[in-house]
Amino acid sequence: MNARAEVTCIGHLIDGQRVSGGSRLAEVFDPATGAVSTQLQLADEATVQQAIASAQAAFPAWRATHPLKRARILTRFRELLEQNAEAIARLITAEHGKVLADAHGELQRGIENVEFASYAPELLKGEHSRNVGPGIDSWSEFQPLGVVAGITPFNFPVMVPLWMWPMALACGNTFVLKPSERDPSSALFVAELALQAGLPPGVLNVINGDKEAVDTLLADPRVKAVSFVGSTPIAEHIYATGCAHGKRVQALGGAKNHAVVMPDADIPNAVNALMGAAFGSCGERCMAVPLAVAVGNETADALVAGLKAEIARMQVGPGLDPAAQMGPLVTRAHFEKVRGYVDIGVQEGAELVVDGRGLRVPGHEGGYFLGPCLFDHVRPGMRIYHEEIFGPVLGVVRAHSLQEAMDLIDAHEYGNGTAIFTRDGEAARYFSDHIQVGMVGVNVALPVPVAYHSFGGWKRSLFGDLSAYGPDAVRFYTKRKTITQRWPGNGVRESAVFSFPSHR
Repeated sequence: MNARAEVTCIGHLIDGQRVSGGSRLAEVFDPATGAVSTQLQLADEATVQQAIASAQAAFPAWRATHPLKRARILTRFRELLEQNAEAIARLITAEHGKVLADAHGELQRGIENVEFASYAPELLKGEHSRNVGPGIDSWSEFQPLGVVAGITPFNFPVMVPLWMWPMALACGNTFVLKPSERDPSSALFVAELALQAGLPPGVLNVINGDKEAVDTLLADPRVKAVSFVGSTPIAEHIYATGCAHGKRVQALGGAKNHAVVMPDADIPNAVNALMGAAFGSCGERCMAVPLAVAVGNETADALVAGLKAEIARMQVGPGLDPAAQMGPLVTRAHFEKVRGYVDIGVQEGAELVVDGRGLRVPGHEGGYFLGPCLFDHVRPGMRIYHEEIFGPVLGVVRAHSLQEAMDLIDAHEYGNGTAIFTRDGEAARYFSDHIQVGMVGVNVALPVPVAYHSFGGWKRSLFGDLSAYGPDAVRFYTKRKTITQRWPGNGVRESAVFSFPSHR
């Protein structure tokens, strides 16, 4: 029997059962070796519609389930996530490539979102006002939308789905999840843990697929809302298409995050923070820092020297190697794309201080390994400045002042995250108040909000009015209904009133 015959084939999770669906197959690779690890059935339109129908059938009973019971299921689910943390992290690493410690960190952030969603009885209490008029009371309720869907990226195969469906379910909706076809196994495993926790069949369904599955979700009128995380071109398509079909849509797109390093910054600490922010998860994060803006040439020289020294000590290898600090890129195609950007940077005249293109990992020659790359003298106008690379490539930009650095950031089309490294409180406050970016760190390179705040950028990094998870998620996955009630006194006969009601 050849190696390909031994590869397993993954289907979908519909109505509480693993099912087949779709005649087309895709291959899932182990990024550390380049070998095919799994085959994946790509859902056709009929399979997606089957999942939507399952969610729609489950909605009335789930909506009627009181919030405390929903919360208790989520609490049991959180416990199962913690008990199975090692297995989940290994699934993430096997298909994404990130080092095991990073996979555990991703899972922990997802668990925190589940924990926040389990506060549903408090989050859904609504608002009440007594005696808004003579004998009149008024209150608002947060009611579920119905069937909602999530389309999630490869770089956080567990955390981003957990941004979405736990809160959607806590609010009384049912859900169809389409995870990335590059690393689908962990999302399926996590969904099955939710069933073990007591989630009724059909409340959460997982379909594996590509554009055909996405377009079906966007067009089907039974799907009332869509959440998406991915690149900006696809986010724009998701947003425009979903809205054209009358859906509520939040679509989080790309990023090109700048970190400003001021002359008074603690350079060694800034260097260490930038190392993790630029090269953690092989740079495959929308909150990664691919650009460091150094204010002043002395600052830039010190920063580049520190980064070069730290990169020389970095350990790159397979994600399951405990010594590895950075693993491979997710696919061969993405590896070629990122390496091509390094070639472009050289052609454009940036100074390549550290070249990771020649990296070889013994025993893993077929893996998608690119060493950390460091450019100096990166300038606006270069493609490596403007375009999202999504790989282990850090560029240093030189600026003469804080205002010049801020002008660079504000002029960029993306506004996802940014950071400033300084000891000057006045500069930090000015930067935080005026920068046109959605998430800001002060001496924090990755200012990812905790679960009880919300995550979202500005400009072309977010399409829609509401950010992901946290308080915004409650608003996104519910619709407000306001009820005004009056009981006339016994035997009272009132005259008709033709003026508009007021409190004068």
